[in-house]
Amino acid sequence: MKRIALFLLTNIGVLIVLSISMRLLGLESYFTANYGLDLGNLLAFAAIIGFAGSFISLAMSKWSAKFMTGARVITQPANATEAWLLETVRRQAEQAGIGMPEVAIYPAPDINAFATGMSRNNALVAVSAGLLSGMRRDEAEAVLAHEISHVANGDMVTMALIQGVVNTFVVFLSRVIGWVVDRLVFKNEEGPGIGYWVTTIVAEIFLAFLASAVVMWFSRQREFRADAGSAHLVGREKMIAALQRLQSAHESHLPDQLAAFGIAGGGAQGWRRLFLSHPPLQERIAALRNG
Repeated sequence: MKRIALFLLTNIGVLIVLSISMRLLGLESYFTANYGLDLGNLLAFAAIIGFAGSFISLAMSKWSAKFMTGARVITQPANATEAWLLETVRRQAEQAGIGMPEVAIYPAPDINAFATGMSRNNALVAVSAGLLSGMRRDEAEAVLAHEISHVANGDMVTMALIQGVVNTFVVFLSRVIGWVVDRLVFKNEEGPGIGYWVTTIVAEIFLAFLASAVVMWFSRQREFRADAGSAHLVGREKMIAALQRLQSAHESHLPDQLAAFGIAGGGAQGWRRLFLSHPPLQERIAALRNG
């Protein structure tokens, strides 16, 4: 499964760095000439920054995921389990019509897995050590098929496009808010002042957090599609069995930034459900049974 949490966090960081860089280079003056607000130029600027941040995050996704989890890419299988893992991913990739992903194992006792990468033919599929020891082969096969389905569906590229649109509005609105605060609260009419700079950064971070609810909604929908893709590749009962195993597994031990976004997902109540990347496991099982 794609590392959406990592993607979002990297995206926000890149967005802030790009925004500050453009500010230091003086490019923001194009839409604040005479300290008015040229909305047309601002929207173009926001789109450039927004989509650049999103696709830089996507390009960094494999490296970041390996670094954060300590994943070890298998080049030559060291044992029968690693050989089975490579062969299973290779077979499923051929069935799904995608290039062979890199395959890795990361040290964690929980049952989890993820997939990430720039494209369908440049992906990484990684599983925890706990998954290999805590699942039967048919259950692990279903989890791998779920991750392969994410890659085959192009979920990460679609996520980058959605994030680019969201970023555009975050950058646009944060500067409008900064301009309004600077002009009306700080009464500055001579050009962007400290009120503008501070307000835009704070607004950018806050709006990016709120906007992530849109990205999370898409992520939840794609989980159902990946479950269905796994059922198509290996059979519905295997995927249901894998999800049931996850229900009884211990809490994920992925890094905090990633924990809610592996195959098991996370749980929350009330408004926090807006920021879940995964539907509850019982809903996913019900969808498979009713599909």
